[in-house]
Amino acid sequence: MTVPGKHNLITDVAGLRVGNAEDSRLKSGVTAIVCEEPAIAAVHVMGGAPGTRETDMLAAENSVERADAIVLSGGSAFGLDAASGVQAWLRARNRGLEVGGMRVPIVPAAILFDLINGGDKDWGDYPPYRELGFEAAEKAATDFSLGNFGAGMGATTAGLKGGLGSASVVTEDGFTLGALAAVNAIGSPMMGDSRHFWAAPFEAGTEFGGLGLPAVKPENLERVRLKYRDMAPLKASAGANTTIAIIATDAALGKADAKRLAISAHDGFARAIWPSHTPHDGDLVFALSTERKPLPAGTNAFIDLCALASSVMARAIARAVYEASPAPNDLFPTWRERFGE
Repeated sequence: MTVPGKHNLITDVAGLRVGNAEDSRLKSGVTAIVCEEPAIAAVHVMGGAPGTRETDMLAAENSVERADAIVLSGGSAFGLDAASGVQAWLRARNRGLEVGGMRVPIVPAAILFDLINGGDKDWGDYPPYRELGFEAAEKAATDFSLGNFGAGMGATTAGLKGGLGSASVVTEDGFTLGALAAVNAIGSPMMGDSRHFWAAPFEAGTEFGGLGLPAVKPENLERVRLKYRDMAPLKASAGANTTIAIIATDAALGKADAKRLAISAHDGFARAIWPSHTPHDGDLVFALSTERKPLPAGTNAFIDLCALASSVMARAIARAVYEASPAPNDLFPTWRERFGE
């Protein structure tokens, strides 16, 4: 039997902290996951329109194995500046890969498109994401807010506001898995027009309402819902969406196995959002291993981790939508506004 960790957050994985910074006028923000010690890192991209920084470095054949932090940001390509803010925060603390006596913090990043969400994007000559990144790193802690905070501040999905979600699970073998997701998908997290989440079979307790599955399959279950289909001025375009996420564990993994964990976590996207991995999404998953616990040899422990990576990611995605809150000039309602408690 598996259960959520103490906080039901990715920070239940020992050695990780998360900080959020956002601007309500801008309707955008940054989430930084800071590693207490450099962690094994990998990434897998399955969306057709990703926006990233330092992801080639995470390939298994490349030499740098560990990251000091991972950044998820709004702002489309402008949001890649957020990693510079986190990097500056780390450098001020003498963190980073030592190269010839210099410290270079390793901070891979990914962005989502939230430029068209009702926020004021008239920021002047330079976007604010570097400063938001620094602030997010400064706020990193074991407890953090879900919903419209950090990278989830201005996130939306097909017909509902999105947000930032997280969940965790402790396996029967004592390993901890955690997921963090900024959900800004072109697809829908809901089953047809119902109030039921696609992720319902994996819900732990009442973390996103406790509604379970509908008694009768919704008649329009197969209808494809796309965020901007019926909004003529906001036609979907490449890069205009994206769910960006992190899967983390205290199990000791190499880069290749960490990437396999990220691949498995993408199954959680498919179980929580329909459709996912579209040409207009930049869907990707980073994976982190804090290497606190060795995997037992000759067991199926890693297969179990991969399976649970899918379910914990699905739960994090549903929580992101469930925890969204209303704000002025929203283009879409929140789950609670549309369906109530």
